[in-house]
Amino acid sequence: MPPPILRRKIHITGVVQGVGFRPFVYGAALRCGIAGFVINNSAGVEIEAEGASTALEEFLRILREEPPALARIDALESTAIPALHETAFTIRHSHALAGENTPVPPDIATCPDCLAELFDPANRRYRYPFNNCTNCGPRFTILRDLPYDRPLTTMAGFTMCPACEAEYRNPLDRRFHAQPIACPQCGPQLHLHPANLTGDEALREAQRLLRAGAILAIKGIGGFHLACDATNDFAVEELRRRKGRADKPFAVMLRNMETLRLYANVDPGEEKILTGRERPIVLLNKRADAQRPLAESVAPGQSQLGLFLPYTPLHALLLEETPLVMTSGNRSDEPIARDNDEALARLSQLADAFLLHNREIHVVCDDSVLRVHAARELPIRRSRGYAPLPVALPAAGPSIFAAGAELKATFCLARGSRAYLSQHIGDMENLETQHAYERAFEQMRRLFHIEPEAVACDLHPGYLSTRWASAFASGNHLPLIHVQHHHAHAAALMAEHNLPNQAQILAVVFDGTGLGTDNAIWGGEILAAGYRSFNRIAHLKYIRLPGGDSAVRKPYRMALAHLHAAGLAWEPGLPCVAHCAQQEQSTLTRQLELGLNSPLTSSMGRLFDAASSLLGVRHEVSYEAQGAMELEALAASAEDAGHYSFAFTIGEPFAIDPAPVWQAMLHDMRNNTPKPVIAARFHRGVAEMIAACCVRARTLTGLTTAGITGGVFQNVLLLRLTTEALERESFHVLVHRIVPPNDGGLALGQATIAACA
Repeated sequence: MPPPILRRKIHITGVVQGVGFRPFVYGAALRCGIAGFVINNSAGVEIEAEGASTALEEFLRILREEPPALARIDALESTAIPALHETAFTIRHSHALAGENTPVPPDIATCPDCLAELFDPANRRYRYPFNNCTNCGPRFTILRDLPYDRPLTTMAGFTMCPACEAEYRNPLDRRFHAQPIACPQCGPQLHLHPANLTGDEALREAQRLLRAGAILAIKGIGGFHLACDATNDFAVEELRRRKGRADKPFAVMLRNMETLRLYANVDPGEEKILTGRERPIVLLNKRADAQRPLAESVAPGQSQLGLFLPYTPLHALLLEETPLVMTSGNRSDEPIARDNDEALARLSQLADAFLLHNREIHVVCDDSVLRVHAARELPIRRSRGYAPLPVALPAAGPSIFAAGAELKATFCLARGSRAYLSQHIGDMENLETQHAYERAFEQMRRLFHIEPEAVACDLHPGYLSTRWASAFASGNHLPLIHVQHHHAHAAALMAEHNLPNQAQILAVVFDGTGLGTDNAIWGGEILAAGYRSFNRIAHLKYIRLPGGDSAVRKPYRMALAHLHAAGLAWEPGLPCVAHCAQQEQSTLTRQLELGLNSPLTSSMGRLFDAASSLLGVRHEVSYEAQGAMELEALAASAEDAGHYSFAFTIGEPFAIDPAPVWQAMLHDMRNNTPKPVIAARFHRGVAEMIAACCVRARTLTGLTTAGITGGVFQNVLLLRLTTEALERESFHVLVHRIVPPNDGGLALGQATIAACA
């Protein structure tokens, strides 16, 4: 007697659209002899599967244990329903469900199969710069709405030729329902302006121009790049001049790992990240013995290079010969250009020529930037390849819009147990970036069908993100929740580690600026933090910030302020003193003594600025954290060098006094101790201070988990030393792996705190 036929309704949520999930389900059904259907909808994937009980069990096992590489299953629910006695398994057309949402996959780097076709003269997609399949290509940046189907993408206007249509309709083809599917006969095309060339002619002329030292604006999948030959000093310097970017390092794209190794030292952990499907920019140590070094002006004053590999067929074709600087297509501090007309208008003074195409970019998405710590990612900028993958919240809550910070702006939309952190948008210092922020917000709100029930923002009333959030809350009659900056950093770290609702940690939150609850500028904080509240256990001793924001741009002012606070003389031979004119010294003395335009700060970022200037490394900066980055590069070249010691005051919270550090540094400088050794002792001193503070805080609170967050911990040397020091004291240590420790991750913390309020 044949076994009874059973039928189950299966609902799967997670990253299950745009990743080849339906053909995977179809193939699994054929393997197991299952009848029924699979369909995409706005909530995920629905399956009805019918067969013998053993076949159904094997089918469910395959779904759970062998999903496509790009998929991520969050939940799989299976319910028994009456059998219909079907005999075939089909893939049905997608449909929308009102109010539902499902995660959207990010853009994925070109897969090996598509890359092989690109360079195969016998293939019909030979040298076609928009080649893709179900396993790779644009996703988030072309998607207008869910479910993820071609009519709801910017490929809707490209009618498939018969050959592409056949691949698209074949469930066993790797291009089955690959929504951006295209070929030279029916897909997007290149155009070189002003030469008025198209197709492969446009591409080859673009390569020739780059070799000749020209600067090109190149349209990618998430926006425009400005590109030039990375080995040509003149071209790189000219790009800096036009872009208004004095010293900040440029990223360089290289053809493959073999070429990349000519310029940087790469360990296995770094190589895994470089070659992964996300293809971020990774900061790597320069090779001292590079035979054909990149232009010195690519990363002046740095021991590291920001390098990455091609992630589109167009990049792979362009990079057949020359390493290219590939920097955001914008003037400094503006958002990147998105469409052709905008690029031609905004970048006309920056680029000599424009390599355009006619596939629309719906969502702007800049390149992601990572450092590597303990063979794993440390995000610096979370964008292409990662956004908008959600982060799981500790508990389901109301729908939240969290506005993020002023710098490295991102926002977060949370609904239920998912938090969708936006791609990197930029610094909200100009109208163009604010418009980009508003556009990205409306796109994500519409895409994920999230209508906020509350709004969260930073405590600082002057942040443009706070003002925008306040106006949005007021206009929509929603409650506005102000979240202290460093509490948000701590909550973001806790959320990405999926700590439960009632959890608490010792949070070491070191950054440049954040408004404290006492209206001082915080930035060197140790908190006992949970999602609902925090207690300030310790902080860096307050000092004056002479001239306010001008002291951020002029680290020598911070060095003089710290020396003044420590009771140490401004000796004329000190680099920071020599850099400051006598008249300005008089003004600073008055400001520090009377507190004129000199707010109090506990900022660790400013402490690193002070150390950099005192040592003569960097007195004025042209980009954020320049002094600290150069100090780290100096320290990384030193051997084990001991450490400086901080002092601690009695009180609640207790204060961390750096005066002994300055005394020790001055002693070493007078004795001609090498600068790298002094820089290394400073870094080790900060790490040992953190461990000592956390030991004292553990005695007070009983907490044994320490979290390390805030922009200062983009410094991988400090992060490593701190982690080692804390683990030596038997702490369980949390560091960032999903969202940045800097303000780019702040919105996640705000959303989590608001959801738990």
